[in-house]
Amino acid sequence: MSEVSRSGSTRPAQAHGPLRPLLVGLTVVTGLVDAFSYLSLGHVFVANLTGNVVFLGFGFAGDRNISMAASLSAILAFGFGAFVGGRCAAHPGLHRGYLLAAASGTQSGLVVAASIIAGAVGVGRPAAQLCLVALLGVAMGGQNAVARRLAVPDLTTSVLTLTVTGLVADMSAWSIRRQRLVPVAAMLAGAVAGSALVLRVSTAAPLWLAAALLATCSLIAYASARQPQSQVWR
Repeated sequence: MSEVSRSGSTRPAQAHGPLRPLLVGLTVVTGLVDAFSYLSLGHVFVANLTGNVVFLGFGFAGDRNISMAASLSAILAFGFGAFVGGRCAAHPGLHRGYLLAAASGTQSGLVVAASIIAGAVGVGRPAAQLCLVALLGVAMGGQNAVARRLAVPDLTTSVLTLTVTGLVADMSAWSIRRQRLVPVAAMLAGAVAGSALVLRVSTAAPLWLAAALLATCSLIAYASARQPQSQVWR
């Protein structure tokens, strides 16, 4: 069975190696991080920019429950992370496994920094909130840029609109429909877990879990890329 990437090229399903399950893990990270940002930093997302653009519209209309500074900071930070991630991912000879390993490791460091700030300083001060939005926005922008370069179908790790549309509108084989259902379930699981951790454990708990998942993905990607058979999915 072959898969069609976002760029229009066709790859055999096995040509993605372990990238698919690893990107599912990053989709869980998206749910965790956005649960933290929305519940702890006000009405702001750091991974899904559509919501922030809509929130900006609400703010321009006069909704005082919206922090326009936070939404704008998230958009700018995400854009910067996507720019840096895109430049790093543009190297033509870079193995996709090593790219994912480096990106996930760097992202884990940014999320750890955010976890320390959230735990030590808290999330009540506007300056701390904007700092956390910036750190997490850069991390998630980089993740999205790298996921785009990896080009595994239906696994952008953050945007599910097209995935859900394909799931219900495209009369594909059940194997493809199930493939599209996995990232939806992964983000839902991350959001549920992140919300439960914020509400029942601690504010920074979902960030620590996200950082651990990212570090694990990085190690697995690096170890997998070192195997001789990884040349099939490079």
